[in-house]
Amino acid sequence: MTKRKRWIGLLLLGLLAFRLPAEDGYRLWLRFDPIADVVLREAYQARFSTITVEGESPILSTVRTELQAGLAGLLGQEVVVRPEVGESTGLVAGLIGQSGWIDRALTAAEKASIQAEGFLIRSHTDRGHTHWLLAAKDERGLLYGAFYLLRRLQLQEPLSRLTALENPKVKLRVLNHWDNLDRTVERGYAGFSIWNWHQLPEYIDPRYRDYARANASIGINGTVVTNVNANALVFRADYLERAAALADVFRPYGLQIYLTARFSAPIELGGLPTADPLDPAVQQWWKEKVAEIYALIPDFGGFLVKANSEGQPGPQDYHRNHAEGANMLADALAPHGGVVMWRAFVYSSEEPDDRAKQAYNEFVPLDGQFRDNVLIQVKNGPIDFQPREPIHPLFGAMPKTPLMMEFQITKEYLGQGTHLVGLAKMYEEVLQTDTYAQGPGST
Repeated sequence: MTKRKRWIGLLLLGLLAFRLPAEDGYRLWLRFDPIADVVLREAYQARFSTITVEGESPILSTVRTELQAGLAGLLGQEVVVRPEVGESTGLVAGLIGQSGWIDRALTAAEKASIQAEGFLIRSHTDRGHTHWLLAAKDERGLLYGAFYLLRRLQLQEPLSRLTALENPKVKLRVLNHWDNLDRTVERGYAGFSIWNWHQLPEYIDPRYRDYARANASIGINGTVVTNVNANALVFRADYLERAAALADVFRPYGLQIYLTARFSAPIELGGLPTADPLDPAVQQWWKEKVAEIYALIPDFGGFLVKANSEGQPGPQDYHRNHAEGANMLADALAPHGGVVMWRAFVYSSEEPDDRAKQAYNEFVPLDGQFRDNVLIQVKNGPIDFQPREPIHPLFGAMPKTPLMMEFQITKEYLGQGTHLVGLAKMYEEVLQTDTYAQGPGST
């Protein structure tokens, strides 16, 4: 009898499994399912069933859509969007200087405390009615605040703990895909690239929008969609139109597109005999190419460059240094507001120096010689994303030059496609490391 009951139980469990919706992970952390705690859900319903997002733009429309859909999922009921703030409005989202309601609600100190892409969330009583406000100085800040609020509700935080003032510490928060134009991925262990250049710009894969949404939800504001081992073909007119199609999808989520620049592109595409950064014809080619890009992508972010490393062309091919190469590109981008992210991952087997200090020896003498819109992109360690290595010696050694830290998400040295590993702890350790460049407490 016991054995029979066991088989019946297994059969029922099997039938139940067919009825349960499968969780395939596609929604990532953006799973806005109804709050299980009934009491807390009712408290949320009393505060967030009606919202007003003041202003009109592609990003503000995204804020409105994400708040309405996310709150409806978490609250398990319809969420009403009102064009103007009323007595029943539970949440008011708006920009300082554009929303009269927000301007009246905030103190001067609160307005001053909100920085670029930051936001403030708190309750506010107006004429006897309690509302929640989400305020920012720019549209990205409002977008990040919307996702932050949804995440706090998703984590079932009580209303008393929803108040928040958040400001980003890093201006550029960028992903770099080592994706090739043929959809192969260097150090990729999860199939082909998401970017299908051969179908663009006619077909826009819905995943592109989902990708932008996921990035915005964690504050990523830029993406480099091509491999650092660059292909000059991406600067051809038809490929720039495809990149522009991606940028159009990204824009409502505050995500700027960047491209990797192959230093020899003036030779490969422009037919020039040289790519010498001090050659006037080369400089003019880049200026015209940059103008062509911005005509298609007005909010283009700029270039990421890997030069004179692992066989990639660069200024040293013409006896020029990294500053001369980076500044040539920076001068072309500067009138449009673009930046150059110049990688410090340089080494050569022909150099007698220890590989761990080659980048230090090449870049430190150039400190202060780079244009203001050049950032030197430095890996967290001096070798190559090793599981354990000290912090890169360039950090703290170039006080006159902005540096940006590069981490690796793909598991090149941590199991590739056959092993699971958590990376956050390693990133945390690096970010908390003191360089001791000027003694204790340098960073």
